[in-house]
Amino acid sequence: MAKANKESLGLHNLPAPEGAHKEPKRKGRGQGSGLGKTAGRGHKGQRARASGNARPGFEGGQMPLTRRVPKRGFTNPFRVPSQAVNLRDLDKVEGETVSPAVLVELGLAGKLADPIKILGMGEVTRAFVIRGCAVSKSARQKIEQAGGKIED
Repeated sequence: MAKANKESLGLHNLPAPEGAHKEPKRKGRGQGSGLGKTAGRGHKGQRARASGNARPGFEGGQMPLTRRVPKRGFTNPFRVPSQAVNLRDLDKVEGETVSPAVLVELGLAGKLADPIKILGMGEVTRAFVIRGCAVSKSARQKIEQAGGKIED
């Protein structure tokens, strides 16, 4: 008895499950289709017209929600978010120089384009030279106590 040469099932040859394919409704194709004449839009009214759907957020003349809700605060469009790196993470740095390029390479910071700020959470185990990063007051104090320095 010969074995049937059956290809294994994969994403390229999956059959569609029963009932997965459904023909679209053919609107406005005569009375016999069940969706002739008004094509499922009913008689008259805004939504029966061509281009009859109102814009998003339109509430039929009622004051829209976006205008009813009080506005507060201010969002600065020029804000540049800085990437935070804690002192406890600096143990991963092998050399004694910490720069944005080193932090991005180690995965402690996302991208070179965004500014990096070193925060004071954790302890400093050795002296570091920090270049090209902003440093918080507490981090600055801990780095300088450990014998390190910050170059701008």
